[in-house]
Amino acid sequence: MSPTTFGVIGLGRMAQALLFPWMDSGLVEPASVRAAVASGSSVERIHALRPDLPVSTDAAAAWSAPVVLLAVKPQQLEAVAASAPAPLSGERPLLLSVLAGVRLERLQRLFPGWRVVRAVPNTPCLVRAGLTGLAWGEGISGDDKAWIQELFAQVGEVLELPEAQLDAFLALTSSGPAFVALVADALADGAVAAGLPRQQAHRLAHRTLAGTAALLHGQDLHPGELRDMVSSPGGTTIAGIRVLERSGLRSALIEAVVAAAERSRELG
Repeated sequence: MSPTTFGVIGLGRMAQALLFPWMDSGLVEPASVRAAVASGSSVERIHALRPDLPVSTDAAAAWSAPVVLLAVKPQQLEAVAASAPAPLSGERPLLLSVLAGVRLERLQRLFPGWRVVRAVPNTPCLVRAGLTGLAWGEGISGDDKAWIQELFAQVGEVLELPEAQLDAFLALTSSGPAFVALVADALADGAVAAGLPRQQAHRLAHRTLAGTAALLHGQDLHPGELRDMVSSPGGTTIAGIRVLERSGLRSALIEAVVAAAERSRELG
């Protein structure tokens, strides 16, 4: 399917990370987009980034599209839903929600007459290295699913998941980049403490994380295998691992993912 018009409600960083590659790929024509943002300053900011993108503070045109990307903050959902017009008789437009934690049942209740899809993309979509989990509401056809999967494949890997698994998926893939960034920052601080210049320490920490992820993924290694590959008896790595285990790093990361998943359920 290729909608004649494509509505967007809310155009923050995540929506931009999705919409801009979709337009660049030709799956969504820029002229077909009807994007709505909250303020005139947001309109100016988006126009500076993408002069070819129709955007305004009037949401009516966006809501009239057969496909709408809903990308507001979860706390804004009730107010946004109250302002959305009901679909015309006989029409069942498609709502793609990327709101963290908001379940299909709630979306269907707030948007009666719409077919709803819940998508959970993560921030690395900004560099087309993302992960997106999809859960389908009722009435989504096979053609709809294929087109939606193609959309999100433009920014990374796509997985279909039972909705019950999306909170854990979000905690790992959407909150996980912040946890990894914290680790990268701490590793760089350690390198500075050990004698490296700050800028070089950050660059090397980033490259170390990127290379490690590429190795784990490229050779399909269990993390324990990689740990053992670089931990020689009585060596530097095992000395560092002893400190990390004594400090509870493993437990802290486990609890961070669990806490993020619980917060996602609360938001829902």
